[in-house]
Amino acid sequence: MRMRRKPNLKKRLDKCAHLLVKEPELHRGKWLSETPYEELHIELGCGKGRFTVETAKQHPHALLVGLEKVENVVVIALERADKQEQRNILFAANLADDLDKFFEPGEVSRIYLNFSDPWPSRRHAKRRLTSQSFLEMYKSVLRTGGEIHMKTDNLPLFEYSLEEFYKAGFEFLFLMRNLHENGPVGVMTDYEIKFHDLGVKINKCVVKNVIERV
Repeated sequence: MRMRRKPNLKKRLDKCAHLLVKEPELHRGKWLSETPYEELHIELGCGKGRFTVETAKQHPHALLVGLEKVENVVVIALERADKQEQRNILFAANLADDLDKFFEPGEVSRIYLNFSDPWPSRRHAKRRLTSQSFLEMYKSVLRTGGEIHMKTDNLPLFEYSLEEFYKAGFEFLFLMRNLHENGPVGVMTDYEIKFHDLGVKINKCVVKNVIERV
């Protein structure tokens, strides 16, 4: 079912154009040299931007780039960031498939994967954002010691991802299958708040890229 186009979408996108990167490939290798920030973090599937904005506030030294392919959704994230005048955020209405076209090797310090589509069918496994093809791409853009932070409510996807991270040679720094068991931990997405309130367990892991760069 196609999502209905939001009213005045183009006008709303134009109003926040200073936060929207239309051709991210033109910034490849220059994200930090073009800005005053020390690190580059990216969020794949940033949704409505709650996590993006709040995380950017906690990491003022880093530029956070949120990728979200659905314009109806990314416009809400743009307006959220614009309203709060959060300057260390940019957004791109693009897919995760093209990360190596947008970022050069070793340019990224952190990748956030929050509640990605689980693609439960085995025949769609390659579309999961933690399949080997995606993990190899992440390794290509992450610096040595760069991290991937993953959260999901989908336990089968989480267990699958743990195996894929291990096979890809990432080092585990953190792993918890019921993150908010003793109360909310860290910045939560809109989706996460909703499902935490319903008693759904949230899984999280953090892994480190150990590939040495020449």
